[in-house]
Order: sequence, then structure tokens, then C-alpha cells
Amino acid sequence: MTTETKSKIENELKRFAADLNLSDTQKAQLNSALEQAHQKLEQVRAANPDVTKADVISKLAGERDNIRSRVASFLTPEQLTKWDAEVGKARTFLGFNMK
Repeated sequence: MTTETKSKIENELKRFAADLNLSDTQKAQLNSALEQAHQKLEQVRAANPDVTKADVISKLAGERDNIRSRVASFLTPEQLTKWDAEVGKARTFLGFNMK
């Protein structure tokens, strides 16, 4: 991932977190959930060095469900509604169609 892409993602996550109006505890919980998802992505890449972008997206589809279950446990119903809307938008963020 390029530095520019990382920067775009970080900025989008900051905007998204501000829009959700997360408490400090919720920020820590969300950070933990996203870090675990990133670790799983890195495990997939390490185990499959020739993995294609499509394969990674396919493997992460199940992980999105896990993340949603985790965030549903600490977000308010209003925040969860915003989360779902933003995740829908994020599926095409940076040109990736992540169904």
C-alpha cells in the first residue's frame, strides 16, 4: 500500500470516527477491531504471497461480518446505523469494489 493510500485511509477513518462521535472507550474498541482485521489480512498475505487482490477481498468478506458483530456490541443504535451506511460507501472507496 502506498503512503498516499495509507494517508487517504487514515483521513477517512478520522472523519468517520468524528462523524460517529465515539467515546474514548469506543475509539479504543474500534481501533482494536480494526487492528485485528489488519492482522488477519497480513496473515492471508504472508500465507499466500501470490494472492490476488480479488482473493484478498473474498477472504475479507467474512472478516467484515466479524468486525460488524464486534462493533455492534459497543456502538449505540444510531452509531451502528451510521456505521452501516459508511461501510456501504467504503466498499468502493479508493476504487475497490468489495461487494
